[in-house]
Amino acid sequence: MADILTVSVTEGVAEVRLNRPERKNALSMEMFEALANAGEALKAEPGLRAVILCGAGGDFCSGLDLEVMQSQFGKLDELRHKLLNPPEGEVANWFQKPCYVWQELPVPVIAAIDGVCLGGGMQLALAADFRICHTQARLSVMEAKWGIIPDMGITQNLPKLMAADRAKELMITARMFSGADAAELGLVTRLADDPHKAAQELAQEICGRSPEAVNGIKRLVDTTWTMPPGAGLRVEAEIQAPIIGGPNQIEAVMANMQKRVPKFS
Repeated sequence: MADILTVSVTEGVAEVRLNRPERKNALSMEMFEALANAGEALKAEPGLRAVILCGAGGDFCSGLDLEVMQSQFGKLDELRHKLLNPPEGEVANWFQKPCYVWQELPVPVIAAIDGVCLGGGMQLALAADFRICHTQARLSVMEAKWGIIPDMGITQNLPKLMAADRAKELMITARMFSGADAAELGLVTRLADDPHKAAQELAQEICGRSPEAVNGIKRLVDTTWTMPPGAGLRVEAEIQAPIIGGPNQIEAVMANMQKRVPKFS
């Protein structure tokens, strides 16, 4: 049987592909585990510069597999325990970790979205730093359709992307919208006819910048974007201090002055 999640790393760029095309890459219990484990493993990947999240067979992810929902009805006490008790040392519970782990990575994560991106799949895409989406992709924060709330880490990223009233409208109605609509709402970074190719091109652009600067910018934005006025100033200084004057920062300056491609360590 094929792996439900495939991970490959080429020249510093990891590609993490959901691989259940016959179920439109729906999230099974095994997929939850595989995504969390893949993210944890990539934290220790030497020379990692960027990650691409994508799906096999022309779809990103259709959300929670209905078989998972049905299987949990007879184990509600165990389910509630998993919801309310994250593993030791974790802030995310078992169901949140497959999305939140991508925000824990120091390197940028790019979601390449085509086909369907629904429910838990939408929350997975929102956990990426960038979302490149096909115009005709179909997206939805659809948990309310099943009588539940989105709870896979959506509070950690959606507030940075859209106003509260629009977020509530999308979540309460569970309506379907296109990639073009998502761009107008600010939910995707940009549109592309071939999201996967565009994600690869963006990953290569990222690899052309100093890793300390790239990772520092991700940390800067993620840490400060919803802070009150003034609170982020110290964070800027703390991130900048170890970067400035370092080998890769000097290399960036010299490469620009000499009009050549930089060689970062």
